[in-house]
Amino acid sequence: MSHASAAAMLDRVHHSQDPAVVERVLTLVEREGVDIIAELWSHAQPDTLPAMLWRLYLLRTWMHRHQQSLSRLWRAGEPVATVDSVVAGIDQAPEAQDIAHTADSILSGAFTGDFAVALERAAAFTDVIAGGLHAQAKRLVHGDHAPRDSAHEHTAPGNTQNEPTSDDRTTAARLMHTAGNLLVTAHDFRSGANQWRRGRLE
Repeated sequence: MSHASAAAMLDRVHHSQDPAVVERVLTLVEREGVDIIAELWSHAQPDTLPAMLWRLYLLRTWMHRHQQSLSRLWRAGEPVATVDSVVAGIDQAPEAQDIAHTADSILSGAFTGDFAVALERAAAFTDVIAGGLHAQAKRLVHGDHAPRDSAHEHTAPGNTQNEPTSDDRTTAARLMHTAGNLLVTAHDFRSGANQWRRGRLE
């Protein structure tokens, strides 16, 4: 059922390209709820078409919900990933609405354009955000962040204001964990793109 529904949806939209149909597919999560999509596709093997669509829908939902923070992370990660920014189709300093627009563009492109290109754009986006998380974690660990306001925040004895606290290290570890998960997702997207081009993504 998961494979058949994914293939049927992709084929129908690709051949009709009716704007109304594209809009209904694009907003499927908002209209039906993520649980419906999860029931259909979330348990599919990672290297399959339903698994790729599941990831694309989750990515779009995530990008819409966290537009502001993702725009900041993009600006932190983009300087070391300029090729990815070109592939993803975002400029160097996106605003929140640019993140939302890109989310819609990637998902709609999966249905109306080259599916492999959509997956590669998704991979590039997650790569840059992972880079932004890594940069943020590095600043915390190395104390390369804005000095704390001593009037409002206690500094532990023997600790200078720019030294990382245990909370900083915990936050940095969480950021790195999230970055690692995003890199795995980016790898899955690229693997899916390669399989699609070889006619093996089903």
